[in-house]
Amino acid sequence: MLAQTLGLAWLLLAPLSLWLLVRGRNPARLGAVLTLAALETATILATPSGGRAHPAAAQAVPERAHCAPYSPKPTAARLVGRRDLRLTWPASASECDTAKVLLRTSGRKLRVWLHEGPLKKHRKGLLTLPVHVTNGTASLSVPLPRPRDYRPYDGHTDHRIPTAPGTAHRHRAQKS
Repeated sequence: MLAQTLGLAWLLLAPLSLWLLVRGRNPARLGAVLTLAALETATILATPSGGRAHPAAAQAVPERAHCAPYSPKPTAARLVGRRDLRLTWPASASECDTAKVLLRTSGRKLRVWLHEGPLKKHRKGLLTLPVHVTNGTASLSVPLPRPRDYRPYDGHTDHRIPTAPGTAHRHRAQKS
């Protein structure tokens, strides 16, 4: 019941206090500040832990314990628009929730390094992105540094990553 009363007080008094802070005279502004301070104090005191964060909520969420470090080899790449690159590879049983991605460009060549699990060194430009697993295929979407028509290459092997089936290509007419 206290939480509902406090919520109703916030809904009614907070907008009024903010309006008085902007439009009111000095005594009304002082009353608005005191009202907001009282609401905040009541909210902190009404929480079971006295306003302190719960110890479990304060800890960072670690990666999965069974997430083995490895560098997945992308089997397909697809440009989504000109802003994102969707990479896919066969998912393993110990697939991580996130992957570290490093991009380096040279003209239209886009070299991509993928790594799952902890890294020994942090590199400039390293992105940590969520990995999505569907039907035994892991994928992630990488934001591109600039909108361009890139050709993706695996950074570990320097081999071209094949384009995903169903991706439209721009074919140039070749002179014979």
